[in-house]
Amino acid sequence: MTASTRRTVLSLYMRVFRIARSWQVQSGVTSDSETERKYILQEACTLFRQNQQLTDQESIKRCIEECEARIEIGFHYRNPYPRPTYLPPMGLATQKGRKLKAQQRLRKQAKPVYLQSHDET
Repeated sequence: MTASTRRTVLSLYMRVFRIARSWQVQSGVTSDSETERKYILQEACTLFRQNQQLTDQESIKRCIEECEARIEIGFHYRNPYPRPTYLPPMGLATQKGRKLKAQQRLRKQAKPVYLQSHDET
């Protein structure tokens, strides 16, 4: 990891912590604000530690883009939780052979940038 990449990642990490510290729910309920703050901190720690061992510049860049996208989406919708994803047409094909591979490819292509770190369930 280059020095500039390291600086960018650390500044994003600190930015997420500052956001969590000042996060307010639109409803104004303090218990909800505290719950969402804890979620933001837990999610940041989990994802940053999960990606700590990355050395490939391209994958680091994708993770930085994902983090920035999630920050912007969280501010826009005032909701720190990931937005739901929807299956593309033909995303529920039969579970055999070629159609299964095509189904998996469609799901991978339909996954938004802000959910690249999450496993499929």
